[in-house]
Amino acid sequence: MHALTIAFLLIVAGVLLLLAELLLPSGIFFVLSIGAIAAGVAMTFIYSQDGYTGWLTVLVLFVLLPTLVGVLFHYWPRTRMGRRFFLHGTDEDSTLASMPVNLELEQLRGRVGRTLSALRPAGVVDFDGRRVDTITEGMMVEADRWVRCIDVKAGKVVVRPLEKKPDLSALENADFG
Repeated sequence: MHALTIAFLLIVAGVLLLLAELLLPSGIFFVLSIGAIAAGVAMTFIYSQDGYTGWLTVLVLFVLLPTLVGVLFHYWPRTRMGRRFFLHGTDEDSTLASMPVNLELEQLRGRVGRTLSALRPAGVVDFDGRRVDTITEGMMVEADRWVRCIDVKAGKVVVRPLEKKPDLSALENADFG
């Protein structure tokens, strides 16, 4: 067999060993693949008569190997071995916003309550007889002041102080749902 044929077979074997490393990660296949590719490239420089064969082989490998590795890493998470290496996303039911406690807090949005403690900027607010831990937008609010729930973020109720006492009769008839 001609020496250049053996060199190209070594390079092909190195690429196949690199594929095997992705399917059966051990480190041995990687070392063998690098050795085979390096030996094959060295042989193309040594046994080519014009010298261009070695440089053409290096150029092809510099284009082929990164492209091949990119494609493999794109499809690798879908293989049985790849699924063991990558984390899976959380189920929708396990997210913070969909927890039952946080869904109850979402009903407070737009409601008016009275501070039971000073909000510096966190404290306790009474919403219709229910004590709720709240935070402000950074401002201090004295105890026994009226506040409105403006947002619920990640289980935290955000309130803003009201300038004047709200008309509670209008709020009793209002539908916030």
